[in-house]
Amino acid sequence: MGLLLLPSGVFAAAEVHRFNIALSATPTSVNASDLNDVIDFYNRTVITPPPRGYDPLDAIGFSWLFGGEVRYFATRNLAINAGVGQLRSQSSKEYLPALQQSIDVRASLISVPVHIGAAYYLQPYNQGDFQARLFLGGGLVSYTHSRSEFQQTLAGADSATTAQLGGSFKLTNTQDGPGYYGEAGVHMFFASRYSVVLSGLLRSGHMSRLVDERTGNVVRDPESGKPLSLDVSGIGLRMAVIIGL
Repeated sequence: MGLLLLPSGVFAAAEVHRFNIALSATPTSVNASDLNDVIDFYNRTVITPPPRGYDPLDAIGFSWLFGGEVRYFATRNLAINAGVGQLRSQSSKEYLPALQQSIDVRASLISVPVHIGAAYYLQPYNQGDFQARLFLGGGLVSYTHSRSEFQQTLAGADSATTAQLGGSFKLTNTQDGPGYYGEAGVHMFFASRYSVVLSGLLRSGHMSRLVDERTGNVVRDPESGKPLSLDVSGIGLRMAVIIGL
C-alpha cells in the first residue's frame, strides 16, 4: 500500500532524448576591426574636430547571437548538430546642433551563421532525477547574408552644416565567408523533455574584400586604401534550452 501511495515523482529519472531541438541566446564579443577603423576615421575627420566637437560614435564590440539547431545523439557520447543563427550589432548617436536640426549617425553589422558540428560528452554525473554531462564540441560555420552599414542622416540642417558633413548618405557593404567554432560546457538533464546547456563559445569568422551592395565594387579603407573586411569573431557565453522529441 505504501509503494502504491508514493508520489510518481519518486520514480522519475533524467530523460535523455536521441533527437532534440535547441534554442539559444549568446551574449558575445565582436571583433569588427575594419568597421571600427571606419568609425574612428569618421570621428576624427567629421564629428569631433572644431567647430563641432561632438561626442564620438562608439565602437562596436558586443552583440547577441540568437540561434536554433537540431541536435542528434548518434551514440551515447557523440551528438551531431546543425543550425542557423543571427548576429546583429550597432552603434548610433543623435546630435542636435541647433533648434529643429538633427544629425543621426549609425554603424551596424549583421550576419546569419549556418553551422554544422559535433560534441563529445563525458561520463555523466547523476543525482536522483538530475543528470549533468560535460562536453567538448566544435564545427564549421558559413557566415551568410553578412553586411556592414554606415549611415548619416541630416534633418533640418542648414546649407553650411550640410556642406561640412557631406549631406545624408548610406553605405552598405556585403560579403560571405567561412569560419569555425569551438565549445565547452555542461548539459543538464531533468525528469522532463526539457534540458539546459551552458557553455563557452569561441567563434571565428572573417569576410574579406567587402563589396558595395549597389555597385558590386570592392570597398577600400578611406586611409590605407586596402580592401575592407568584416570580422565577426568573438567569445561568448551560450545559454540554450533543449527540447527532446
